[in-house]
Amino acid sequence: MGRSSSAFSAVLCLLLLLSAGYGQLDYKFYDTTCPNLTKIVRRGVWSAIANETRLAASILRLHFHDCFVNGCEGSILLDESIDFKGEKNASPNRNSVRGFEVIDAIKANVEKACPSTVSCSDILTLAARDAVSLAGGPFWFVPLGRRDGVTANETAANTDLPSPFESLGNITAKFISKGLDSKDVVVLSGGHSIGFAQCFTFKSRLFNFDGAGNPDPILDESLLTSLRSVCQNQDDSNSNLVPLDSATSSKFDNSYFKNLVNSSGILLSDQTLMSDNKTAALVLNYSKYPFMFFKDFGVSMTKMGNIGVLTGVDGEIRKNCRVVNK
Repeated sequence: MGRSSSAFSAVLCLLLLLSAGYGQLDYKFYDTTCPNLTKIVRRGVWSAIANETRLAASILRLHFHDCFVNGCEGSILLDESIDFKGEKNASPNRNSVRGFEVIDAIKANVEKACPSTVSCSDILTLAARDAVSLAGGPFWFVPLGRRDGVTANETAANTDLPSPFESLGNITAKFISKGLDSKDVVVLSGGHSIGFAQCFTFKSRLFNFDGAGNPDPILDESLLTSLRSVCQNQDDSNSNLVPLDSATSSKFDNSYFKNLVNSSGILLSDQTLMSDNKTAALVLNYSKYPFMFFKDFGVSMTKMGNIGVLTGVDGEIRKNCRVVNK
């Protein structure tokens, strides 16, 4: 009787802890265990961007590609092993996703200050926020307490990540499957305010959009001429890079939405936001009211950062972001 009573008390205690928020994300999660965490992360991101401004977009994209596959648990950071195929070589990531060395360097500094305390997934989430903020975008508070996954999922990376070749309906469906909505599609697409696209992701719009050798009729003519000078109609230009927002390519602002209004979106998946009344209305608002975009971007990033998180005793705190703990 005594043992069963003791076991019942332990279960009741655990349930009370869970109901009180134990195991959930918390804005003050590391306040006592790693009080300088945010300063270490921000310093690392600042140093990386100062060396190469393009890394701001890379870090943001790295976080997005992590959260959409198995949730925000750092699986994209894992190198391939004998136990699983990594996500780095999945089609949407291969020769495209970058910034791993930045996260590695920050993790090393965090480990020096707070060994085995802070997850790689929390570091990546904070780094994405700081990348946006340091590029001139909004700052938002990030709830913390994520733990790292112990495997990766190449198959899910190939199927779950939105593609620049997909329809708006398909992209929206992928967002909805992650607990996001059509507004989040528009808001988070605004991350393309910074960064670059490889020619192959939009070249069909320049030369053979209709299968008869004609360009996309929606595309602004001056932009078409400019893009054709970089992305020629030959395979060796496929990996050439073009800024997604040529006006302010390294500054996070609302120019991306102004471009869409002016039929100057680079990716077809971006420009199609203007083809639906609901998403087009949001695009128009964000093109006029940058503060509205900034506010909503922080909200949507927080929502995305909550996808499929591991907390409490699930997962682990990796010592090295590239490998599961031994």
